[in-house]
Amino acid sequence: MTENAQQQPTAPITELPTQYTPAEVEGTLYERWVEKGYFTADAKSDKPPYTIVIPPPNVTGSLHLGHAFQHTLMDALTRRKRMQGYEALWLPGMDHAGIATQNKVEQQLAEEGKSRHDLGREEFVERVWQWKEEYGGRILGQMRRLGDGVDWSRERFTMDEGLSKAVLTIFKRLYEDDLIYRAERIINWCPRCLTAISDIEVEYQEDAGELVSIRYGEGEDSLVVATTRAETMLGDTAVAVHPDDERYQHLIGKQIKLPLTDRTIPVVADTHVDPAFGTGAVKVTPAHDPNDFEIGRRHDLPSLTIMDEHGVITVHGPFLGLDRFEARSTVVGALKEQGRIVAEKRPYMHSVGHCSRCKTTVEPRLSLQWWVKVGPLAKAAGDAVRDGRVKIHPEDMSKRYFDWVDNMHDWCISRQLWWGHRIPIWYGPDGEVVCVGPDEEAPTGEGWTQDSDVLDTWFSSGLWPFSTLGWPEQTEDLRKFYPTDVLLTGHDIIFFWVARMMMFGLYAMDGQAPFHTIALTGLVRDEFGKKMSKSNPNAVDPLVWMDAYGSDAVRFTLANGANPGADVPIGEDWVKASRNFTNKIWNATRFALMNGATVEGPLPDASQMSATDRWILSRLNTTVAQVDAYYDDYQFAKLADALYHFAWDEVFDWYVELSKTTFFAGGEQAKVSGRVLGEVLDVTLRLLHPVIPFVTDALWTTLTGGESLVIGEWPADSGFRDKDAELEIELVQRVVTEVRRFRKDQGLKDGQKVPARLELGGTALAPHEAAIRQLLRLQPEGEGFAATATLPVAGATVALDLSGTIDVAAERKRLAKDLAAAEKEKAQANAKLGNEAFLAKAPDNVVDKIRGRLAKADEDIARIKAQLDGLPQQ
Repeated sequence: MTENAQQQPTAPITELPTQYTPAEVEGTLYERWVEKGYFTADAKSDKPPYTIVIPPPNVTGSLHLGHAFQHTLMDALTRRKRMQGYEALWLPGMDHAGIATQNKVEQQLAEEGKSRHDLGREEFVERVWQWKEEYGGRILGQMRRLGDGVDWSRERFTMDEGLSKAVLTIFKRLYEDDLIYRAERIINWCPRCLTAISDIEVEYQEDAGELVSIRYGEGEDSLVVATTRAETMLGDTAVAVHPDDERYQHLIGKQIKLPLTDRTIPVVADTHVDPAFGTGAVKVTPAHDPNDFEIGRRHDLPSLTIMDEHGVITVHGPFLGLDRFEARSTVVGALKEQGRIVAEKRPYMHSVGHCSRCKTTVEPRLSLQWWVKVGPLAKAAGDAVRDGRVKIHPEDMSKRYFDWVDNMHDWCISRQLWWGHRIPIWYGPDGEVVCVGPDEEAPTGEGWTQDSDVLDTWFSSGLWPFSTLGWPEQTEDLRKFYPTDVLLTGHDIIFFWVARMMMFGLYAMDGQAPFHTIALTGLVRDEFGKKMSKSNPNAVDPLVWMDAYGSDAVRFTLANGANPGADVPIGEDWVKASRNFTNKIWNATRFALMNGATVEGPLPDASQMSATDRWILSRLNTTVAQVDAYYDDYQFAKLADALYHFAWDEVFDWYVELSKTTFFAGGEQAKVSGRVLGEVLDVTLRLLHPVIPFVTDALWTTLTGGESLVIGEWPADSGFRDKDAELEIELVQRVVTEVRRFRKDQGLKDGQKVPARLELGGTALAPHEAAIRQLLRLQPEGEGFAATATLPVAGATVALDLSGTIDVAAERKRLAKDLAAAEKEKAQANAKLGNEAFLAKAPDNVVDKIRGRLAKADEDIARIKAQLDGLPQQ
């Protein structure tokens, strides 16, 4: 087993409180861990490194269940590796969250009757820094509540001095390698935040709109287009049809009249058009639709911007100055007056993008922005996974990754904000453009100005795995801890964050990918599988559950639902069940301490142990091996389930109960079992510690006298197995389980004692008679014993005297009714399985289900007949 318990001095065992109260343990215990420096990694250590960088939460954020879920898993991985002797670094930090943070401060200013423009850029940015110091980072304290074993000495912020230098450095390199450029493209524009926003900052929802069919042109030279955004027709510069659509062959290349304007526009042929959809003709507005923009590029069409950054119409007199939505109805009215509406407006549900920050409808807009040319970077990111340098887990998520990196569009990295990394480009009075690196002087003199935009938040967070370790400087941390070992994150940001880190890491670090493994999780949902949101409302504040049930209970519930890549349902009842588990661990350890459990001295030789002792040690080693395999495969749900059932079922419900007679008897055998129980608890607490660190550390230090489980050894499988002992105890379990079931069926109370005769003969059960009697509340036969019920089980016979304890006639009647129902179920199943026509048509899963019903009916019939046979004869 483990040697650490033998090496640690055994402190006098103090009695544990009768009840575990998480609030009295967790806070002080966590601060002790931090003060002792257990989480601080040493770059000079000769231990092998193990590194995880935290997905940096927004500085504006607070801990939600998604954070708690992923943090629990990352913490478990890191704690285990630390116990295994690795120099484990879990590096924390926060993202400056450009739009979200700027919005927070702008809301504050609005309450004062001001805007950011009243302050000016420099004073506004200073105000944001003040807000960050006063209100930002609340989530960091909440991470402590959860038990995050992060290295607080290395905490980073995407706007700190070192990370800012990294941003400027990589921008300059990309710019000089022609991988950053400035161009007009269609972007997502928020008319409220007044900035371009990334794809991940757009939330799509089904909105009710109206589909309007409009006739363009006259007579034979006319066609009909349909749109939900009638106001954009003011910016149309063509109508497109499919080149093979016979309906419009006579129009291709012709000019037709654009309604409400004095312009004519061409009809162009483009394969993008689906001739089977609608009328097969589409309006082309290159400045206000991404697909239209590409058509415009292919056909050299002009791009007319018809609304400003606020979504207000800027062209054509009658509509000038109207908000886009007001203009929509006004344009439709004007078209109706001209007889251009060929079909009445009809309701139309369609997917509409909204700004994730302010919920404003996003407007596609042609804009001059800065872009990253992602082609070569994305190819490298794809190759690193294809050639095995980086593993994606679960493997079936690789397809989603490749679908993204193999078809990635150039990335718009400029944002029209004041809070963030300002783009390091200066423009001169004569059209000069200069990119300024971190150690370079910006050009001075009349007419020189810096670009007013800042970089997309994802640009700086894309550098996170190496910038947080000191890059571009070649620091000890960078040499020791890069590349990181695993990125554990939700599959929902594989496209936006994971891919960007891969691209930048491979580019900046000479082809070294930023992590060896990408372990993707699902999303946390409510107990019914619904997405959690404040509007449902089914969102849960994990701190509320931590207050009620303890952080360990929340952590264990989350880990227990963590199947790779799959969403995680969670409900309060499950957290309560996990709380009961932590209480069970506490109470069982308390019992063990009161009954001589010890880690002092070596384990006794197997020849000195009882079969029960050898059985639990054999099961313990099997569990160690299982848990290790599950950790290495990121199977958190399976390892949590294995630990739960081993600890609760095998250790507490079976081993402790089977050993009570030994402990109560005292003597040498009690000492042997006390040492075995101490060993089992020692190892079990170690195995549980990464997932539920608080209760396990409190118990382990009391049990062993060790300093802390945080720096304890991870248990190893000693190889000890005893199949004979396992088979022997399985027989005991069968006897106890069958007799307990019989007692329950007879309506006997759990504590009700019954006289019994055990005929164990020469079976392996004989040494366990005292334990079996204890577990089943079976009294000795005594005078006047009459065997009124006899149960043959596991090669033995248990005869019970039930006289005076049950109504035999009523029990026979009840069992006869159950038997008839089981026999009817069997007959129905046999009839279906004997019907060839049914078997030929029924799906395999239906047939399998019926076979299962048949097997269950057979089991029920055998059980009920045995119960009837065991009842006293009348």
